[in-house]
Amino acid sequence: MDRPLRLPAGVGAAALLLLLAVTSHAAAATAVDVGVNWGSQLSHPLLPSLVVQMLKENGISKVKLFDADPWPVGALVDSGIEVMLGIPNDMLETMNSYGDAEDWVKENVTSYGDKLKIKYVAVGNEPFLKAYNGSFMKTTFPALKNIQKALNEAGVGGKVKATVPLNADVYVSPDNKPSSGAFRADIEGLMTDMVKFLHDQGSPFVVNIYPFLSLYQSDDFPFEFAFVDGGKTIQDKGGISYSNVFDANYDTLVTALKKAGVPNLKVIVGEVGWPTDGDKNANVKLARRYYDGLLKKLAKKEGTPLRPGNMDVYMFGLFDEDMKSILPGNFERHWGIFTYDGKPKFAMDLSGQGNDKMLAAVPGVEYLPNKWCVFDDEVKDKSKLPGNIEYACASGDCTALGYGCSCNGLDEKSNISYAFNMYFQMQDQDVRACDFDGLAKVTDKNASARGCNFPIQVISAAGHAASTATVAASSALLALLMVLV
Repeated sequence: MDRPLRLPAGVGAAALLLLLAVTSHAAAATAVDVGVNWGSQLSHPLLPSLVVQMLKENGISKVKLFDADPWPVGALVDSGIEVMLGIPNDMLETMNSYGDAEDWVKENVTSYGDKLKIKYVAVGNEPFLKAYNGSFMKTTFPALKNIQKALNEAGVGGKVKATVPLNADVYVSPDNKPSSGAFRADIEGLMTDMVKFLHDQGSPFVVNIYPFLSLYQSDDFPFEFAFVDGGKTIQDKGGISYSNVFDANYDTLVTALKKAGVPNLKVIVGEVGWPTDGDKNANVKLARRYYDGLLKKLAKKEGTPLRPGNMDVYMFGLFDEDMKSILPGNFERHWGIFTYDGKPKFAMDLSGQGNDKMLAAVPGVEYLPNKWCVFDDEVKDKSKLPGNIEYACASGDCTALGYGCSCNGLDEKSNISYAFNMYFQMQDQDVRACDFDGLAKVTDKNASARGCNFPIQVISAAGHAASTATVAASSALLALLMVLV
């Protein structure tokens, strides 16, 4: 029960206001200015204006985008939210032409004037990943230089900086100690030139760090070391110790930057997070633990042993994305702190004070009718079942069915129904998408079973926008015809 505030004798209203101001300032000083990655690989995207409304309600003041799609970017106009615009990897070669880079800046940056709070342009996304086999090795740095030159010549280079978000695999440590960090041998020269350019331009180094992947890629990786509040420590030179892989990874980069001649280059963590499905260690409980530890760390502004102080961090990501590639793992579609339909997955406190509560959801989300596509087990000929299941999973999303995942406990019938239903929902509940050679049927009975949710898809904002545009165009054409008549 709250108690009334009692002032000491002689303390007047002016003193009370001063006391409240100081208290408020102290609280604000501990708030975490954390950003979030807003991806777009969803079959049914939510209306961007509603997403922006949710971001503002939750106090999320900066977003990182993977392209410059005017639909979400337009919703960020006049929002006051800081934006990092993205240039996809498949556009890097185009940006090697200065004229094209100039046109891109004109169209996506200066055209918005001061109405869009653009802070950074992300040129490519993890272009030096080993998995890309050098595909973007020759085009990334020239694209970076051209974009920054175009920003400078457009008169906005002082406040908008170009950078390249990189995966943590661009640097290595032979003995797994941060003090041995260095850029990967095959790109050492390129990385050295690039970080010196970033330094000269006043641009930051953006790195994506994923402690979850350390755990996923090796069963021998110490479990607790993956979490910011973990207990295990490793010792490094000079008596420095590390209690979690995030700090150790970050300082490995710091050492690599020092060896490259730019010891004070600003570092931004462009992506960090924890998935909630698609693997035995990807669940809500562990995701909540990870974010809780990370946000508390950020609030303390303690930094890392080699870089104490405030850290600039973007959480990955905003929503689950059912169209993402699952080549790295089934968890790829489950990084969101919000579900596909804009609901928070777990309680968290973005200020890092540990006062966890559910974040505000995206308002006004509309759903398709309460219909599910399920396996018709009365069908006698089931010979075509394997092929249809394979098709449903390849074209839909079965990532929750794997070992240790949220829907791992289903029986055979429900497993098949889950696969069929996910495809059916992604196809906007088209009755033709619930045929599967006569093996399926549509029902209005909720098919969810054994703690596994069979979701109803949302009405895609993209489809709604297209329909609205079509109606508007039709109305305009009708009006024109009436005038002509």
